[in-house]
Amino acid sequence: MRTVTLEGRGAFDEWRDAARALLADRVAPDQVRWQLSGEGADLFGAMLPETEPVDVPSGTAVPKGFIEAAEAAICHTDPDRFSLLYRILWRLQAERALLQVSSDPDVSDLVRLIKNVRRDSHKMKAFVRFREVDAVQAGRRRFVAWFEPEHFIVARTAGFFQRRFTDMDWLIATPKGSAAWNGRDLKSSQEPAARPEAEDETDELWRTYFANIFNPARLKIKAMQSEMPKKYWKNMPEASLIPDLIAGAERRVAEMAERQASQPPAFHERLQAQWRGREGEEASVDLPPLERLRHEAAGCTRCPLHCHATQTVFGEGPKDSEIMFVGEQPGDTEDLAGKPFIGPAGRVFDEAVAAAGIDRTQVYVTNAVKHFKYERRGKRRIHMRPDAGEVAHCRWWVAKEIEIIRPRIVVALGATAYLSLTGESRPIAEVRGMPIPMQEGRMLLVTTHPAAILRMPDPDLKARSLEAFRSDLQGVRRLFDTLPAL
Repeated sequence: MRTVTLEGRGAFDEWRDAARALLADRVAPDQVRWQLSGEGADLFGAMLPETEPVDVPSGTAVPKGFIEAAEAAICHTDPDRFSLLYRILWRLQAERALLQVSSDPDVSDLVRLIKNVRRDSHKMKAFVRFREVDAVQAGRRRFVAWFEPEHFIVARTAGFFQRRFTDMDWLIATPKGSAAWNGRDLKSSQEPAARPEAEDETDELWRTYFANIFNPARLKIKAMQSEMPKKYWKNMPEASLIPDLIAGAERRVAEMAERQASQPPAFHERLQAQWRGREGEEASVDLPPLERLRHEAAGCTRCPLHCHATQTVFGEGPKDSEIMFVGEQPGDTEDLAGKPFIGPAGRVFDEAVAAAGIDRTQVYVTNAVKHFKYERRGKRRIHMRPDAGEVAHCRWWVAKEIEIIRPRIVVALGATAYLSLTGESRPIAEVRGMPIPMQEGRMLLVTTHPAAILRMPDPDLKARSLEAFRSDLQGVRRLFDTLPAL
C-alpha cells in the first residue's frame, strides 16, 4: 500500500506530480492511500488552471479533456476527490473514450464535482461585496472583501475579479485561501485568511439598490433561497432587508395593483366616441380653418400608426404665429395628453426658447408625424423613429398648417422634420443653422431635436449639444428680427 500525503487546498500540480509517480510505478488505484497533511483521513485533491497534459514515463498521455476536468474537480472538498481522479487516470490508459461514457459511475461522480465547483465559483462572483479601506497607494483606491466558499475556488475565480476590477487594489479573504490584485500582479494563497473588518457607504448603496429592484409580485421564496442561499446572507449588507421585504410583499403587491398604469382605449372605440353625436365632417364646416384642420386630423387614418396611438397630437399655438417649430413625432407623454412638446424634451425646448428671448406662447409647435410610434416593453412604450413612408403620409398635414398659419420662419427640429419640410434626407450637420429659402418668402432653419440631446450618454457631449441648441435658437431670434413681414 502506497501512502500519498497532500496539502489538498486546491493546487492541481501537487496531485499531478504524485499521480505521475504512481502511474510510472504502475501502482493500481486500490493500492494507494491518499491523506491530507497532518491528518490520517482518506481524501481527494485540488486544481489550478492552465497546466500541461500529464505525460508519464511509459509514453502515454491523458486526453486534454481530463486535464480540464481534473483542474476543476480538484477544487472540491469531497474527501474522495484524489482517489477518484487517479482511478479515472488509471482507467484512461486502457479506456481512451471513458470520459464520453456519461453513465459510468466514476464519470458521473466527476461531473458532479465539476458542477459543484462551478456553482460555487458563480456564487462567489455574485455575492462578494467589496468595502473600501482608508489607505491609498499611488492614487489607487483599496478594497477588501470576505467570502465563505464551500470549495477551494478562490484562485480559480480570482481572474474574474482582476478583469472586472483592474483599476483598483483589492483583497478577497476566505477560510479557504485568499487572492489579491495590486494593479500589476494577481496573487493567491491557499492558507486560510482572517476576516477583515471594514464598512463603508457602499453598504447603504447595496441596501438601496436591492430594495428598489425587489419585485414583491414575483417573489418565490424557495427559488430565491436556491439562488441566494442563507449561508451567504451574513456577509451581504442587503440581506438584512430580506425578512422585512418578504413580510411586506403581499401588502406591496396590493399597492402596486392600485397604482398600475391605465391603458389607453382602443383607437376604433375612441374614434367612435369622437364622432358619436356628430354629423361627420359636416360638423366642422363652420369652424375656423385651423380648428377645422385639427378636427379632420383627429380622424386621420392615412398610415397604420393611428391603430396603436392613443390619439392624434396636432399642432398648438396662435393661428397667426410668425415662428413655427416642427419636431419629429409625439412622445409617450404627448400621446396620452394630446398636446405637443410637454414631456422631457418639451421642457428642454421651453428652457432654450426662453433663453433665446422667444415668447413660447406666441410660437406654433407641431410634429412631422402626428401619431406616436413605439414598441412595448412590459408596461413601457419605447419611442421608435418614424420611417420615410410614415413621414410622407403626414406631410399633407404639416403643409396645410404652414398654409394656414403663414409663419415667417419655420424651424426643423431634427432630420425627420427636415425630411417632412423639404423632402430631402440629409445629415443635420450639413444644413444646421443656415437659412434656407422656402415658398412665399419664408425661411427655414434646421437644428437638432431636444430629445436627441436627452438620449446622449456622455455628460460632456450632452452639455455641448445643449449649448449648441440654445445658440441655434438665438439665431432664430436674430433672423426673426431682420426678416420683413409676409
